[in-house]
This record gives sequence, C-alpha cells and structure tokens, in this order.
Amino acid sequence: MRKLVGDNCARIRKARGYTQEQLADLSGLSQQYLSDLERGKRNPTVVTVYEIALALGVSHLDLLQP
Repeated sequence: MRKLVGDNCARIRKARGYTQEQLADLSGLSQQYLSDLERGKRNPTVVTVYEIALALGVSHLDLLQP
C-alpha cells in the first residue's frame, strides 16, 4: 500500500508538472516527507492522503487505486 500511494503521488504530481517542493508548498507537507512517501518509505495517514489529493486537485481515491 505504501508503494502504491507513493507511485500514484509521483505519477500525478509529474503529470501536473509539479516538483516535490511545489507540492510541499501546496500540501503543507515537507519535501523530505514527500520524497520518502514516493519511495515507499513512509506510511501515509488518511489525513495525509487527503491533503496530498487536495493539493493535486484529485480525489483521495486516485491515490489509493492500483
């Protein structure tokens, strides 16, 4: 699940043309946290998934789908 959320986050972020730093600014999370998340090193909480989805302009479900 960690890898799935991280991969989806990276894919959507890149499709939107955002850097990790830009997404960090939009989401209120640190760039280091996003880097760790995208590499499958972090376990995102429900709130974190929601914040990232909101910042990317997608549904939280988009981050959870294979």
